[in-house]
Amino acid sequence: MGTCLLEMRNIHKRFPGVYVLKGVNLTLNAGEVHAIVGENGAGKSTLINILGGIYPRDEGEILIDGKDAGIDSVLSARRAGISIIHQELVLVPYLSVAENIFINREPLKHGLVDYTTMYSDAQKFIDELGLDIRADERVGGMTVAQQQMVEIIKALSFNARIIVMDEPTSSLTDREIEALFKNIRMLKQHGIGIIYISHRLNELSEIADRVTVLRDGDSVVTRRIDDITNEEIVKYMVGREVTRYYTREFTDPGPVVLEVEGLCSNKVKDVSFSLHAGEILGFSGIVGAGRTETIKALLGLDQKTSGEIRINGRRVDIDKPSDAYALGIGFIPENRREESIFPDNSIRFNLVIEVLKQFIRGIHVNTAKEREITEKYFHMLSIKAPTDETFIKNLSGGNQQKVIIARWLATNTKILIMDEPTRGIDVGAKAEIYELMNKLVKQGIAIIMISSELPEIINMSDRVIVMKEGSITRELGRDEISQENIMKYAV
Repeated sequence: MGTCLLEMRNIHKRFPGVYVLKGVNLTLNAGEVHAIVGENGAGKSTLINILGGIYPRDEGEILIDGKDAGIDSVLSARRAGISIIHQELVLVPYLSVAENIFINREPLKHGLVDYTTMYSDAQKFIDELGLDIRADERVGGMTVAQQQMVEIIKALSFNARIIVMDEPTSSLTDREIEALFKNIRMLKQHGIGIIYISHRLNELSEIADRVTVLRDGDSVVTRRIDDITNEEIVKYMVGREVTRYYTREFTDPGPVVLEVEGLCSNKVKDVSFSLHAGEILGFSGIVGAGRTETIKALLGLDQKTSGEIRINGRRVDIDKPSDAYALGIGFIPENRREESIFPDNSIRFNLVIEVLKQFIRGIHVNTAKEREITEKYFHMLSIKAPTDETFIKNLSGGNQQKVIIARWLATNTKILIMDEPTRGIDVGAKAEIYELMNKLVKQGIAIIMISSELPEIINMSDRVIVMKEGSITRELGRDEISQENIMKYAV
């Protein structure tokens, strides 16, 4: 590792009613990967937004090469050599790689965009990284991993010396993660410092040099990655030992509540399975296997071309999501931020939205009943927020997920479909979600869980459906569930 590149000293930040950062310290060396970990709400995003000039700091210093970096805006941060690659990529899908790299700063010739120079310059960056993509390729047709590499090229085109990666592997396959890590190592060789934010602790030993743990707005420890275990990191993150990470008590399931037979759509073919009351049925497979597409066909989000669906032995027609919801099927999609929550509305609004018609009489809303239901689930699920009037966008990922689960519990749903239920959620919140899922199945609720995390599938599922290329390749009973068996039938 090289000399000290970045110092963030005694960083404080307050929002109305919330003291978010309480004197955080962070250093980054040239050619180093410094991981930042912490529970949702620990202050990671706020710290990075301050570094990127998105938020002003209330107190503290930011130094680059030992001198005040003068960061007071996104533009000044970029001029200081700082680029942030956010979890939600901000590329324009209908533009080419080169157009995305040089957007709003295209080279001009005689007052017009000089496409020849732009594509040539972009291809040079691509070739330097040894990537198998073309400068004229449309970004919308690329994989998430390739799009991430475009973001990295864009950062390098600004002469970035500090690159922040926020949950860069959350949507990648194992092979894509390997490619990402290879490119990170190459960036290190060029003296670039990388701040790496991740909830996946197993990645840290492979890619990070040091780790800083944030908890409740404080930087509680910074250690070399070789000198700390994952168990110690978790203890620092949550302030306690998480002794029971996966909470699952396996009992005999109840009767069949859902049967799917011969389900076909443009993306899945001849899918058949059953779901019992009081069980978790896991769906596993590599990205693109057809797991989410199966659920979309089941719920009427994608048009099915054939197949039969039965609930409690009775054949039903589900042509649109509202048909499924009326039949007692709840759905928590993978992309919580875009497909589940109403970000600029309160927790109460988000929680009762599916049962709102129960409170409306003419033009009046029975606010007492609305508050009664909200308060019930607010406490039952231990949702952490100042009040139920708090905007849901201001909650951590884990607490947002609890609100969405509460939304469906309020409808008395008997079948709950959860697509990547703990994606982007910290260790402590994951344990709480697992405990909640265990309570739900003990109450007889049937859960379908789609997950790309094998430990989650293995430890939480009664049975596992393994899919590949839109078809089921194997159903594994509890005694057959293992990483080897799942991967065998997934690939």
